[in-house]
Amino acid sequence: MACFSVGTTHVSPSRPFGRHELLPPSPISLLRAHPSLPSSKPLFGSPLCGARSSRLLRSGILARAEEKAKGSSSSSSPRRRRRRRLLRFRNGKLNPIRRSGLRTLHHLAATGAVAINHSWVAANQDPAMAILFVLGYAGIIFEESLAFNKSGVGLLMAVSLWVVRSIGAPSTDVAVSELRQASAEVSEIVFFLLGAMTIVEIVDAHQGFKLVTDNITTRKPRTLLWVVGFVTFFLSSILDNLTSTIVMVSLLRKLVPASEYRKLLGAVVVIAANAGGAWTPIGDVTTTMLWIHGQISTVQTMKDLVLPSAVSLAVPLALMSLTSEVNGKGQESADVLASEQMAPRGQLVFSVGIGALIFVPVFKALTGLPPYMGMLLGLGVLWILTDAIHYGESERQRLKVPQALSRIDTQGALFFLGILLSVSSLEAAGLLRELANYLDAHIPSIELIAGSIGVVSAIIDNVPLVAATMGMYDLTSFPRDSEFWQLVAYCAGTGGSMLVIGSAAGVAFMGMEKVDFFWYFRKVSGFAFAGYAAGIAAYLAVHNLNISLPTTLAHVPFLSGS
Repeated sequence: MACFSVGTTHVSPSRPFGRHELLPPSPISLLRAHPSLPSSKPLFGSPLCGARSSRLLRSGILARAEEKAKGSSSSSSPRRRRRRRLLRFRNGKLNPIRRSGLRTLHHLAATGAVAINHSWVAANQDPAMAILFVLGYAGIIFEESLAFNKSGVGLLMAVSLWVVRSIGAPSTDVAVSELRQASAEVSEIVFFLLGAMTIVEIVDAHQGFKLVTDNITTRKPRTLLWVVGFVTFFLSSILDNLTSTIVMVSLLRKLVPASEYRKLLGAVVVIAANAGGAWTPIGDVTTTMLWIHGQISTVQTMKDLVLPSAVSLAVPLALMSLTSEVNGKGQESADVLASEQMAPRGQLVFSVGIGALIFVPVFKALTGLPPYMGMLLGLGVLWILTDAIHYGESERQRLKVPQALSRIDTQGALFFLGILLSVSSLEAAGLLRELANYLDAHIPSIELIAGSIGVVSAIIDNVPLVAATMGMYDLTSFPRDSEFWQLVAYCAGTGGSMLVIGSAAGVAFMGMEKVDFFWYFRKVSGFAFAGYAAGIAAYLAVHNLNISLPTTLAHVPFLSGS
């Protein structure tokens, strides 16, 4: 039986074409109808046959099939129209839609090739990373307008920046090593965040915060503003500012109904948490870095920075007390929790949960391990406790850790991961070091340099900024507990309050209360900047007048030997 090849498809004349074959039956029938065309097996099996049959099919047979199809009738069936389109496709004649689609794909491929051109990126790594960071930052700022989730934008920005870094690095191994180091540091913060959020969620599920809210008797909006601010301020000096924010925002959810006033209270929590963390070595990651590396000591830092930190909170509170959101607020929040009852053994869960949070710095001091290990220890203890006290109670599954894990803000944690990985790529590329060098060259005053670091920390994470500053200046340039290092500790800690994405506390508040960038910028940023500037002025006044707190702080047990 004769057979022939069409492209890569083996065709037998005795086998009819299926519905999805490349060629319809009509060309085969034409082939049979022309005796001039050889059909013997040897001819079609020869090497020359494939080329000849291919040319014949493409030029003569397919063309006649088209003419026959065109002349058959004006009202051809959909099946024949599909066959004609297939024939035109085989002849290389694409329809306009397909041609337009291929052109679009071609342009996209060309654009992608230019975007990842190795030679260009290798020669222009810094501007490429700066452009990507600005675009990603704009996507986060305009999240509501663009309808893009900020977590997705943050992750995309992080990966894109590290891709550029891998191209621009001396070798891929160098970039991988930098990424591993950055991932280890960022993972510590993310694990810490997830552990703290889960503990707070478990306490919240047991209505444990009712013990705190029931003791806040005032319902006057202005008084409540000051109470929340200073409770957070002192809580953040013991815990870190991120945990303090999570605890206090969760408390506000139980104390005040959803409103503009509650958002304003949440913003106060952010300012107070950052201010409270700036005056103790264990209150903020930047002060902890400076403390561990020997730039500041415990007692001297607390004596010199507690007053400026308190001023940086008091000024915004005083200004916010004059706003319409505070003065125009009625007594709506009087009995928000009146109908809620504490879950069984809720007091025990509250005590263990808060104790686990407070134990984190103690665990770090005793073992020397990173803080997230202490947080995971507390989570493990609380997990076993809730499993034990609710054993066999199927109706109380929501009070256990697995259900709490499904309710925490994982999206916010991923956003935090993306932001920190993005900033770490800039640090690995040396952009942050270049920024610090630029400040050093163009700003002669150390006060202005420290103040500028605080302003920049409202845009970029303060951890790499402080790390770059520590790399620029050593203890021979500025000795321990000098004015410069203390100002860096204060400015890097409190400067992040000026923008909602400028600190871990602000990012957590942004995710928990669904606050967008522009709301915070309009309502809070001006007040935060006023407090920031007032705190610097207070520090300079105290330093120049040699005013300090009594040295009895040195007798506090956990401060001795610092």
